[in-house]
Amino acid sequence: MESLQAVAALAALGQESRLKAFRLLVQAGTEGMPASKISECLGVSPSALSFHLKELAHAGLVTSRQEGRYVIYAAHYDAMNALLGFLTENCCGGNACSVVADTAVPAARKC
Repeated sequence: MESLQAVAALAALGQESRLKAFRLLVQAGTEGMPASKISECLGVSPSALSFHLKELAHAGLVTSRQEGRYVIYAAHYDAMNALLGFLTENCCGGNACSVVADTAVPAARKC
């Protein structure tokens, strides 16, 4: 990951609603979650959520897909792991770092 990509990802996560949305999507797993469910779980209006999800998508942290009349959002785990790798690549005095993100996410929780 390049520095500018890391800055964009960190800036996107640097807002409480976006951070909560991203964490919720990480918990939802690879199947993702409809925007309406994210809005309900977070108590954020659909229009505000749309703005926040757009910011996360521009930073490459979430993906979206159309399923019928629903837009399903999912965390982009490769981007998340790349950000974690970027943040930890020089840690531990040059030794292997034990901090590794596990992409095996438990089943989605209700909210």
